[in-house]
Amino acid sequence: MLLVHPVHEVLRQIPLLVGAVVVGSATGNSWWTVAIVALTIAFGVLRWFTTTYRIETDEVQLRTGVLQRKVVSLPRNRIRSVQTDARLLHQLLGLTVLRVSTGQQVRGDTEFALDAVRVEEVPRLRSILLADSLAAADQAEAQAPGRQLARWQLSWLRYSPLSFTGLAMILAAVGVTYQAGLGAILEHSRLAESGRDAAQRFGVVASVAVFGVVVVLASVGLSVLRSLVTFGNLTLRRDAEVLHLQHGLLRKREHTFDMRRLRGGTLRQPLLVRLLGGARLDAVMTGVAGAGEASLLLPPCPVRTAESVLTDLIADVNTVSGPVRGHGPAATRRRWTRGLVFPVVVAAGLVLAAAFVAVPPWAWIAVAALALTCALLAADRVRALGHRVDDRWLVARAGSLERRRDCIAAEGIIGWTVRQTFFQRRAGVATLIAATAAGVKHYQVIDVPAELSWSIAGTASPWVADSEWARS
Repeated sequence: MLLVHPVHEVLRQIPLLVGAVVVGSATGNSWWTVAIVALTIAFGVLRWFTTTYRIETDEVQLRTGVLQRKVVSLPRNRIRSVQTDARLLHQLLGLTVLRVSTGQQVRGDTEFALDAVRVEEVPRLRSILLADSLAAADQAEAQAPGRQLARWQLSWLRYSPLSFTGLAMILAAVGVTYQAGLGAILEHSRLAESGRDAAQRFGVVASVAVFGVVVVLASVGLSVLRSLVTFGNLTLRRDAEVLHLQHGLLRKREHTFDMRRLRGGTLRQPLLVRLLGGARLDAVMTGVAGAGEASLLLPPCPVRTAESVLTDLIADVNTVSGPVRGHGPAATRRRWTRGLVFPVVVAAGLVLAAAFVAVPPWAWIAVAALALTCALLAADRVRALGHRVDDRWLVARAGSLERRRDCIAAEGIIGWTVRQTFFQRRAGVATLIAATAAGVKHYQVIDVPAELSWSIAGTASPWVADSEWARS
């Protein structure tokens, strides 16, 4: 910790250090930089003297703070998962960061994280913190050994360029550069002058096109590199009632989940990933956030792989990949109406403008392309919309730009809501919302026929069918 914390503090304070360098250069006094670095290192060293943790029979406590003392206390019966996260420096020193989660979304000082724990200590701590789950797993594994559900393949990288991760990284780097006050320096650099000379020599259009190609290639490269570094060596393993997920090259992460808290899964398919036959798998589990990295079981991978893993977890192939029931002509009309209203309005505006000015031909071509694109998206949304329900599972599928198939255990649903907007009432459809303590907490079945909404809820939850409200 005496090495890890000072180094990480320096990395976290890079913007402050850049500012110190700028101030030191402007004043001709380099001691600003030395003082800031010394204070940052001293702060990191002091964290070792002020950080302690304790595991008792009913709770775990973490005490931290240099200038202000903080105590984070968690009841042991509320612990839902244990995660480890080891950056490159941690790995070189044989250390890791152990995080304990109760399902609440916490950040910063409210997070229970033991930084720089020795790797050999992790199994002991995990067995103590997840005593009930691991005891059941050990007992079941004695009868049937665990098995590997999925392993990362190099071919999965073909889905990486289809995300906007690389572009986001480029924009973030540009933003940090300008916030650090380096924008003016770059504008007067040789690289910027070369770009301006090239624009004058080859023309603005050609220069912009070349710049766009460079940005796209850089974005693709960064996306692939990030995916490789983040998800390389991924393994998903199930040992009875415990699910183990491990991934990462330079930064190794391991998640341990209690399978008894699993309430289903979500298959996410962004449009471009879906065109290449890919999908991402997220767990719907109590005590685990339903979006982002916390719930991720598989990154974008072949859809058959994601479906087979989810089928193994919930033991119902029809729920994962079976057909769904459509929502009828009213829901279809709503998708076509909302899909084509924008191109119709744009076309009407061009017709109105043509009465007064000459409209260039490319404008009509653009409107036609827009209408065709919107029509294809509307047709795709119609095909995607549907549901499936029985006394064990509720399946809701919807979306085009990002298609989702939510598979929710009926026993985990604790409440139902039927919601109708003004236009839904006019169309005779409703949005059925299933409330659950797992995942994103609520899952929607969009634009079902209004007369079927309570019968769907009653099929999954018999207590709804028995209520006076549902019968009325």
